[in-house]
Amino acid sequence: MVNKDQVSGVAKQAKGAVTEAAGKLTGNKKTELKGKAEKVEGKVQKAAGDIKEKVRKAH
Repeated sequence: MVNKDQVSGVAKQAKGAVTEAAGKLTGNKKTELKGKAEKVEGKVQKAAGDIKEKVRKAH
């Protein structure tokens, strides 16, 4: 089973990847860095969701 943090985290990672690619394509470093930051934020959120899920399964 997945929780909302896992789903949101994966979605943020995907959005970040698209934003980063758009920044690279247009040569816009600010957009590229924003995309990288969104990807990291998504990874952290998914990891938090993974931990919550493990705790839920342990009980």
